[in-house]
Amino acid sequence: MKLLKIRELLLLSLVFFFLCNSSLSLLTPDGVNYEVQALMDIKESLRDPHGVLDNWDRNAVDPCSWAMVSCSSEDRVISLGIPSQGLYGTLSASIGNLTNLQTVLLQNNNISGHIPAEIGRLSKLQTLDISDNFFRGRIPPSLSHLSTLHYLRLNNNSLSGEIPQSFANMTQLTFLDLSYNNLSGPVPRFLTKTFSVVGNPQICAATSDNDCYGTAQLPLSFNVNNTASFQPSQKRKGHGKLALALGSSLASICLLILGFGFLLWWRYKHHKQMFFDVKDRHHEDVCLGNLRRFHFRELHSATNHFSSKNIVGKGGFGIVYRGHLSDGTVVAVKRLKDGNAIGGEIQFQTEVEMISLAVHRNLLRLNGFCMTATERLLVYPYMSNGSVASRLKAKPSLDWGTRKRIALGAARGLLYLHEQCDPKIIHRDVKAANILLDDDCEAVVGDFGLAKLLDHRDSHVTTAVRGTVGHIAPEYLSTGQSSEKTDVFGFGILLLELITGQRAIDFGKAANQKGAMLDWVKKINQEKKLEMLVDKDLKNNYDSIELEEIVQVALLCTQFLPNQRPRMSEVVRMLEGDGLAEKWEASQRADSTRSRVTEFSSSERYSDLTDDSSLLVQAMELSGPR
Repeated sequence: MKLLKIRELLLLSLVFFFLCNSSLSLLTPDGVNYEVQALMDIKESLRDPHGVLDNWDRNAVDPCSWAMVSCSSEDRVISLGIPSQGLYGTLSASIGNLTNLQTVLLQNNNISGHIPAEIGRLSKLQTLDISDNFFRGRIPPSLSHLSTLHYLRLNNNSLSGEIPQSFANMTQLTFLDLSYNNLSGPVPRFLTKTFSVVGNPQICAATSDNDCYGTAQLPLSFNVNNTASFQPSQKRKGHGKLALALGSSLASICLLILGFGFLLWWRYKHHKQMFFDVKDRHHEDVCLGNLRRFHFRELHSATNHFSSKNIVGKGGFGIVYRGHLSDGTVVAVKRLKDGNAIGGEIQFQTEVEMISLAVHRNLLRLNGFCMTATERLLVYPYMSNGSVASRLKAKPSLDWGTRKRIALGAARGLLYLHEQCDPKIIHRDVKAANILLDDDCEAVVGDFGLAKLLDHRDSHVTTAVRGTVGHIAPEYLSTGQSSEKTDVFGFGILLLELITGQRAIDFGKAANQKGAMLDWVKKINQEKKLEMLVDKDLKNNYDSIELEEIVQVALLCTQFLPNQRPRMSEVVRMLEGDGLAEKWEASQRADSTRSRVTEFSSSERYSDLTDDSSLLVQAMELSGPR
């Protein structure tokens, strides 16, 4: 017995020793959490005009509850994301002490100074985006030490000097953007799938004699399969050849002007729309990574000239047409609204490429795209079962098991966008019309990334709220502030749509609730009258216990304050039957301690925001099948 007790004491001592060592490993010699110290150094070197870093506290034990910071399950800082917040000042070298960082997103601020060479110590870093700032000086060669880095954006800064030749050894990179800086010298032969160096007037191809001829010979962006991208032009010899070339060029320009003038006259005379595809002079297929770049005339023909008979959906982002490609493939072609206003060619390619990198069985795959001077089009697989919104109205109605499977599939797709995609994507318009159904009625989340694509300069604060009445989270509608919790709110409304078989804006009004639909759902849940919610087409073919559980998940997702809503990873677990009881009980305890005045105030504010008569944002139509 004594021997057993001694063994137990030794075991406890070892456990205590390891725990102490683990905790001490996070402390500086002064007894401060080293991650807290590093983050505070970063905060002090920056100026924060909007106060987004106000809750960063030097006396904190750990920083995992701080704004703009994400942690792993072991409470290590793995993500620092502060884009589009007007930050200025410099970036502290202490960022190199956050050795568990996987993602750094500081794009679209006003940060200046040099890029800290200490970033090269972040051995786990996968995504680094410090574009659209005022960083100057040379690119630190230490960045090439980042052996896990997949995505690097340094574009739209004031960086100078040569591109480090060691970048050519970064075989793991899939995306690199160095455009619009003041870089000079030869461009290494990058092995990345996609990269851009446009907008650097002094760069040149990597050649044996290191002669530089500027960027006139360089394409806007490069593909790993391009083997002949760097062919310097020969120096001109003799004035006769130069004069001949100049004369030929002038003659060609005159002919082009005359031809284009004739086309304009012909269009005016015959009142027909003219489509001019700036890329149609190339007859080969152009690919960006795994994306195909379609010619406009090909999609124009596939949709029978965008015939109204082929329209299968309309939404806030554009019109969707069914199309048949020349090989017989059926596709859905989304013709984006205001195509000529969606950024420049490189920006559009970049955003489309990022959307295409999000690959999951519950996300709609992007097949390709098309760009012309006035058009932006996206090409997707055609979903024969349409959207959840259209199927909820159709006969026969979706059975209870299928609705549950749709809810779980959509949740898994959003979980991937929020917590497993790099960088993360916020959908901003989660609703039944944007959840599509494949041939087996599995849920496929569509239109993700399009809000950012059409408003790419602001990833969190938007000038125009995008979404649908009844689905928009209160903080997004009132302030334009969006986050992953905005999508969680929309998902909660989606659950109620699956239960009721009606649009969110309709089923609350059916009970004369004047927009306060969530209060009505809470009330009938408290009164144990949930059968009032169920789609009449289901009759009694549903499980009452599962119904109660899904309603509880919906109410947790649609709480007024974003920080009270669960993450999508928690939502998935609850839908799978894990952790709902604890979450619901904690929520009810919080509700019971909240004053009735606060409850009334929150409810009334949200009712005002969702009431049609006071809504200032344009309601978007439900999209049909893609």
